[in-house]
Amino acid sequence: MLKIGLTGGIASGKSVVASRLRELGAVVVDADALAREVVEPGTPGLARVVQGFSSAILAPDGTLDRARLGALVFGNPERLAVLNGIVHPLVRERAAALTAAAPKGAVLVQDIPLLVETGQGAGFHLVVVVDAPDDVRVRRMVEHRKMTVEEARSRMAAQATREDRLAAADVVLDNSGTKDELRDAADRLWRHRLEPFAENLAKGRMAARTGGPVLSPAHPG
Repeated sequence: MLKIGLTGGIASGKSVVASRLRELGAVVVDADALAREVVEPGTPGLARVVQGFSSAILAPDGTLDRARLGALVFGNPERLAVLNGIVHPLVRERAAALTAAAPKGAVLVQDIPLLVETGQGAGFHLVVVVDAPDDVRVRRMVEHRKMTVEEARSRMAAQATREDRLAAADVVLDNSGTKDELRDAADRLWRHRLEPFAENLAKGRMAARTGGPVLSPAHPG
């Protein structure tokens, strides 16, 4: 199984790439979707969030009021750490179960917004970063998410820097243009790199080398 870690900053276009890779045949595990799943009504996850933040974060129908919870933790590192300590292990456990259930020769793409921040890159054959310049991302958030410029930059500041994400990338998909251009880039990635890589893994075949070995510093983890 070929394991791909997909990430990108807010408004980078990561969801477009995830959707296109799914259409091409990848098994996509969406960390954001799992984060919602593990705190649905009746789950141990929601019970632990209520225990950590009180029942004030519940909507009248018993579901998690995400806007209220977000207002509590955004800009508050201690509260955010409490929430992450509850949700992240549950998401990883669920993602591991979905990974184990995927077909043997699948291309498995884990869509993880905080992949760089949580240091998960070493667990994948390739880390794919969807990238766009900061000013482009701010404009998208203002135009499509109705944020102010200050709100957009604050959201970006709460994530890894663009430089840190690019440093963690094995593959960078540029999304400074249109969605169609980004989908075309995803198609090329699938056709020229992911499909051949998955086939080589399935057959136990070494990829052809175009040069000699290269020494890299040891990974600190």
